[in-house]
Amino acid sequence: MIKLIPPTLVVVFFLFHSAVNAQDTTTTQNSLNSGTIASQFEYIYRVSNNFQEYEVVKKANLEKLKSNIMDSLKVLRSEVVDLKTNQAVWNDSIQAMAEKLEKAEIEKNEAIKEKDSFSFLGIPIQKTVYSSMMWMLVAGLGIALGFFSVQFFRSFGRIKKAQQDLELVQEEFDQHRKNTLERERKLKRELIDAQMGKN
Repeated sequence: MIKLIPPTLVVVFFLFHSAVNAQDTTTTQNSLNSGTIASQFEYIYRVSNNFQEYEVVKKANLEKLKSNIMDSLKVLRSEVVDLKTNQAVWNDSIQAMAEKLEKAEIEKNEAIKEKDSFSFLGIPIQKTVYSSMMWMLVAGLGIALGFFSVQFFRSFGRIKKAQQDLELVQEEFDQHRKNTLERERKLKRELIDAQMGKN
C-alpha cells in the first residue's frame, strides 16, 4: 500500500500542474491584451518563475509586451504629429488675427483723425459712435487672439507631456530589455559553468 502512494501523488501533482498551466495561458492572453503598460509589466513579474535570484519570463510574454509597447509608441507618435499639426494651424490663425488686429488699430487711428461726422455705409455717423464700433471690433479680435493663444499654449503643454510620456515608456522598455539580456547572459554563464563542472 505504501508503494502505491508515491505514484499516485506524482499523477495528482502532474494533473494539478497541467490545470495551473492551462489557466496561466488563458490569464496571460487576457492580461497582456488589456491594461496599461505598467500593469502588463506587473503581470509579467507576477507570472514569471523564480530561478535562484532571477526571474524567468516566457519569451512569448516578452514578445507580446514588446508588441504592446511598440503599438503604444506608435499611438503616442501619431498624437505628437497631430498636436504639432494643430499647433501649426493655431500659429497661422494667431498670425492672421494679429494682422487683423493691427489693421483694425490702423483703421481706428485714421478714423480718429477724420472729421467728427462722416458717412459710413451711406449713413452719417458721429465720431464717438464710430470709435465705439472700432473698439468693439478690436476687443472681439483681442478676445479671439487670447483664445487662440490659450489653445496654442495648451497644445504645447500636451505635446511636451506626450513627449515626456514617450521618453518614459522608451526608458522603461530599454531598462527592461537590458535587465532581461543581463539575466539571460547570467543564466547562460551558469549553464556553461554547470556543464563544465559535470565534465
